[in-house]
Amino acid sequence: MSDQPTTAGGNGQAAPQQSGPAALPVHILAQYVKDFSFENPNAPQSLLPGQPQPQVNIGVDVQARAAAEDVYEVVLHLRCEAKQNENTAFLVELAYGGLFQLPGLAQEHHRPVLMIEGPRLLFPFARAIVAEATRDGGYPPLMINPIDFADLYRRQLAAGQPAGNPAPQQPPF
Repeated sequence: MSDQPTTAGGNGQAAPQQSGPAALPVHILAQYVKDFSFENPNAPQSLLPGQPQPQVNIGVDVQARAAAEDVYEVVLHLRCEAKQNENTAFLVELAYGGLFQLPGLAQEHHRPVLMIEGPRLLFPFARAIVAEATRDGGYPPLMINPIDFADLYRRQLAAGQPAGNPAPQQPPF
């Protein structure tokens, strides 16, 4: 495909921009680690040769709230706990946030875009932080599989959960 704009009828004017999901107006203003913890409570015993492969459980949560006028904070929470038998091998807790602006998007579309596209854009960076932390903790890097945030959002809605509803003290959007 060409990076050049297409013209309509050879009159030199650009054709209208495509609308729909491929043209979502999402501006990422900032990304940041909001909270991070790595615990390795049974080191060095958990790292000795012959130890069983840790069983890892991963929890995911997404929260969104208004941060300023027309600016929203999306926070992707990851909790990764690895156990060897009954002992905790490691525990990673990460809250990775981003500030998003959605210019020109109707208000009724903000929540789905923030709860699906926001974490989808943040996930690769959060995944890299978790992988580096587990590697630096003496384990193989934990490479979290991609997450279907649209499915997560639909399941939260179906379960009657408020899907990232802001806490009462935070202004709703």
